[in-house]
Amino acid sequence: MQLTRVIISEINDQQAIYLKEVDGVRTFPILIGEFEANIINRRLLEEPPHRPLTHDLLRMVIHALGGEPLEVVVSEIKDHTYFAVLKLQQNDQLIDIDCRPSDAIALSAHYDPPLPIYVAEEVLDEVS
Repeated sequence: MQLTRVIISEINDQQAIYLKEVDGVRTFPILIGEFEANIINRRLLEEPPHRPLTHDLLRMVIHALGGEPLEVVVSEIKDHTYFAVLKLQQNDQLIDIDCRPSDAIALSAHYDPPLPIYVAEEVLDEVS
């Protein structure tokens, strides 16, 4: 999947990101918080913050602990809420960290190139 759009509304609290299949036609929105939407949008526009923010801190901590982020997986949807896993490798150990999709995708945007984003087929079937 690839991040195709970030919608930031100044009228209400409904911020959204849109994911689209890289070699397909399925696309869907995920409603996210204003902070995460602004962070993702700033990264896409290559506007660095004046000071490190939460996702910068997380990236630095992962690096300092010898971890390497591999990918983001939007793993399931329950009651209209998406769940995700950030997959890391530390030495020869694979680690799955439960997180909100918005945080995982915001962290993904802090890498060049961004971390790959995958969505479980069951999630795509339900939202498409």
